[in-house]
Amino acid sequence: MSFRLSYRDDPGNPWFSWQYLRDNSDTVVAALRDHTTLTLRAVLIAALVAVPLAVLAYWYRPLTGPILALTGVLYTVPSLALFAFIAPYLGIGVVTVLSVVVLYALLVIVRNTVAGLNQVPAEVREAAEGMGYGRWGRLLRVELPLALPGILTGLRLATVSTVALVTVGVVIGRGGLGQIIFAGFQNNFYKSQIMTGTLLCVLLALVLDLLLVGVGRLLTPWLRGRAG
Repeated sequence: MSFRLSYRDDPGNPWFSWQYLRDNSDTVVAALRDHTTLTLRAVLIAALVAVPLAVLAYWYRPLTGPILALTGVLYTVPSLALFAFIAPYLGIGVVTVLSVVVLYALLVIVRNTVAGLNQVPAEVREAAEGMGYGRWGRLLRVELPLALPGILTGLRLATVSTVALVTVGVVIGRGGLGQIIFAGFQNNFYKSQIMTGTLLCVLLALVLDLLLVGVGRLLTPWLRGRAG
């Protein structure tokens, strides 16, 4: 998505300008909407891939090292290099941006999910087996619910990091708020433009993190009781 920006000349070039926001409100809202959508889609896809990988690592302990190592290696590859590797095959578009940010989100979700599953007390697993639960029943009704705090921690970390990483999609014209930040550099280092994109990224990360905190409190009422 391309953004055509207009702003009033400001000799002082301040770091924040209400005039800029009024003149470009439609563009800013569109960039924020794109950024939010990309972030949520990426975290959802990453969770759908990472949680099964974590369960696989939990069930088959010899696979734990290779799975964590693979996601760790992907995490260390520079984002620009990943775009260069993936773009020739997937093209320049949303799919490429999602693929890159999903690969980066895998590590924190897998690692925290495995840690959460490993923290389920052995006596609880034994009690579930004694009640007749099979592997899948124990996983879905006992282990995953008890591992929710760890899983949600991974989702929170992945969400915050994804909000920041989506901006790198500007290299292929799909960076959400990154488009505004980059355009500010192109427009003779227009500070208000740069600061607007930056502040909205920070606020979006905080809002999404707080939403996940609220979801966590709703899904783990026993932890509230324990804290009380």
